[in-house]
Amino acid sequence: MSTAPPGAGRARGRARGRSRGGPPADTRRPGEPAPSPAATDTQRVGRGRGRAAVPPITTPTAAAVVEPPSKQLAPGPQPPGPTAAATPQEQATEAMERMTLNGDQRRPPREQAFVEPHTRPQHIQDKRGTTGQEIPLHSNYIVLNNRPNCAIYQYNVGFAPQVESRRARFGLLRSHEESLLGRVRTFDGMILFLPKRLPQDVTEVYSKLESDDSNIKITITLTNELHANSPVCLQLFNTTFRRILAKLKMRQIGRHYYNPDIPVKIPQHRLELWPGFITSILQYERNVMLGLDISHKILRTDTVYDFLLELYQTSRDFHDEAIKKLVGEIVLTRYNNKTYRIDDINWDMSPSDKFKLASGRELSFVEYYKEQYNADIHDLKQPLLVSQPKKREIRARGGDMSPILLVPELCTRTGLSEEARADFRVMKDVAIYTRIPPQERCTTIMKFANEMQQNTEVQEILKGWNLEFEKNLVRFSGRVLPPETIYQKNARYSYKPADAEWSREMRGNALISSISLYSYLVLFSKRDAEKAEDFVNTLTRVGGPMGIKVDNPTMCGLPDDRSDAILRTLKQELTPRTQMVIVILSTNRKDRYDAVKKFCCVDSPVPSQCILGKTLSKKNMLMSVTTKVALQINCKLGGELWALEIPMKKVMVVGIDSYHDSGSKGRSVGGFIASTNNSFTRYFCQCKFQHTGQELADNLKTCMTNALRKYHEVNGALPDRIIVYRDGVGDGQLPVVVEHEVPQLLESFKLIQPDYNPKFAIVVVKKRINSRFFMDQRGQLANPPPGTIVDTEVTKPEWYDFFLVSQSVRQGTVTPTHFNVIYDTSGLKPDHMQRLTYKLCHLYYNWPGTVRVPAPCQYAHKLAFLVGQSIHKEPHSDLADRLYFL
Repeated sequence: MSTAPPGAGRARGRARGRSRGGPPADTRRPGEPAPSPAATDTQRVGRGRGRAAVPPITTPTAAAVVEPPSKQLAPGPQPPGPTAAATPQEQATEAMERMTLNGDQRRPPREQAFVEPHTRPQHIQDKRGTTGQEIPLHSNYIVLNNRPNCAIYQYNVGFAPQVESRRARFGLLRSHEESLLGRVRTFDGMILFLPKRLPQDVTEVYSKLESDDSNIKITITLTNELHANSPVCLQLFNTTFRRILAKLKMRQIGRHYYNPDIPVKIPQHRLELWPGFITSILQYERNVMLGLDISHKILRTDTVYDFLLELYQTSRDFHDEAIKKLVGEIVLTRYNNKTYRIDDINWDMSPSDKFKLASGRELSFVEYYKEQYNADIHDLKQPLLVSQPKKREIRARGGDMSPILLVPELCTRTGLSEEARADFRVMKDVAIYTRIPPQERCTTIMKFANEMQQNTEVQEILKGWNLEFEKNLVRFSGRVLPPETIYQKNARYSYKPADAEWSREMRGNALISSISLYSYLVLFSKRDAEKAEDFVNTLTRVGGPMGIKVDNPTMCGLPDDRSDAILRTLKQELTPRTQMVIVILSTNRKDRYDAVKKFCCVDSPVPSQCILGKTLSKKNMLMSVTTKVALQINCKLGGELWALEIPMKKVMVVGIDSYHDSGSKGRSVGGFIASTNNSFTRYFCQCKFQHTGQELADNLKTCMTNALRKYHEVNGALPDRIIVYRDGVGDGQLPVVVEHEVPQLLESFKLIQPDYNPKFAIVVVKKRINSRFFMDQRGQLANPPPGTIVDTEVTKPEWYDFFLVSQSVRQGTVTPTHFNVIYDTSGLKPDHMQRLTYKLCHLYYNWPGTVRVPAPCQYAHKLAFLVGQSIHKEPHSDLADRLYFL
């Protein structure tokens, strides 16, 4: 029988991919008695972001025992591990030791360490460019040296007769530490790594099993001699470094390590930040290096129980709201510093319920946490949070898939809620600590590096593996590309290189192509009538200098600002001649915005512009706001704002990005944007849906053929060269792009014409990276200027890649963007590829300055975001040749 609460349906939240089921059967505050179990039939269990559907929850019985997280994952009775006599070297490789053996279920051998595909085209012998002014740079990498003529030796360890217990295997091998193996080693129950070679390639030794005193034959067979840059060795080094972080009093939370002993308190928002580091050891152009960047874990100072109490006081539908707010959230249990994802709330269980340990002993959650962690639970009737174990945790628990139950009083939410992210004051106060300027960032990194050098335990670990970190951050030369010239209809100008922004320069200049507004609607509620009048008058004034002629609109006053009133008015007033719909919204409620966009993008295709009423309320800002709105309107009608000099002709650039559909679990939206003119200022826009497990490549062929047909329709010929910028590729997804998307795009050319074979390149764009670059400026480290290119030292030898700093930031450290050319028959030199990429960062019409990614990528993101957040359907094809999604 399921114990899922009545109405514990699917919760829904913005931008999280959650949806919600029916209402709960009762509204009970935390701690109130649960309804009779007989009344709780099988229900759907809450689901949240990024995880599959949750199986039914089972009650603790002799056949299926639901254990607290501390029992199942790590706290409480610990899983079998090294005995008390275990050496520090063995205890430190915990992540590798967790490769458990449960019967015949074995983790794949270490030779199968993930390796990024080699995508560097054969004709690219030197990927370095030459254009631009050379600039000395530092980066957040430290070289890791391996002592000369030293290697890592990999052995396979067999036991006869077979020993299934991992703990027993560790004990058996440990008995040969002094006589054979030495103290420095890593063993996962099957594979053994040593920094030295044993006298014999096949070594046989014997040990006695403690449980029954039986004699066990251990066969240690040499299988590989590894060098420092091998994937297996790099994995070993990363595991060893995690041990170093633990020695420096850092605690692992999720994938990264943080220091809970020096938290930063933000009491006014009930938040605290734990400082920490994101680390990785990888092979770069010439060296194996440690990448080290500062990270912060954001935690709430109140517990989930506190949140539930507060929600109960303010919510009419407590159960439903709790599910909606909490399902999909990540919580931290401070007693063991582990994170769990909430998949449901079990209203039918409480901390006073009992469960059985593996030993058969029965005790309550209250008793368990008191005995194990000396943690007191005060409300004995609060519900329990449900977390489904991940695949890795299921393996570690011997295949046990039973859910993990958490006590709200002992859980703290992590990260920021959507309400907090929308609160300017919260984000401003958090940014004080998280947006760290370059000099302070480098100082913190070097302080950590010095701690490693001075810590004797850390040095003992490194020397044991014949490793040594250099004492300074890596240094090399980058290049700064020259600033671009911006063209408007009757003007040309440059910009201040350090700012890479030209809003001042473009004032008073006519746009390249402007569309007159002669038939448009303005919808507004009664209370916004004066604002609407002022806006239209201002729009007429600002449009003239831009070359936009603005006629009087059809003014549509609404009785209220409800969605049905807006849609009813649109249906009555919209005509085939209507160019644009402008809606002034009284509130920022998402349903109002979504209703307008769905109607104007799907039902009756017409460009639309939504403006929040309070944005127009400040008289001194009205001219500035209206100017920006006028520019957006011109783009949505098909106009062009500015352009650059593009030497190449008959080139099509494409941007691809994806976004999860918030209205349908397991579905995402792919945005596809392709240029249709030589100046890359007009685009053909499409989007396609795909479900979990379906490759985006299935839709790319259709999108590319449609784009090529449109290009031919506009230009009378097909492009000679096509450059695709592929954004939205996560860690580990590069093989999918290489193996599936590239062939599909190549096949699409043959569908246009059998002999059509354009010059072609695909560039993978990655924004979420941890590389940082610093420029020495009069003895102080500063951000490098916009246009900085890095194509050496910290790039990968197996890739044709480069970094670009394209924008200027006023706070914190600038984050570069990484570009990896995974396929290239374009005939462009590295210099040309880099300069084209930087030029495209100037052509995003929502900002008169450079942006982090090429404009086609940013347009693709905006399109996918609009569809995934608001429309949830493919937009009408009549809008495909306009930037209606800005």
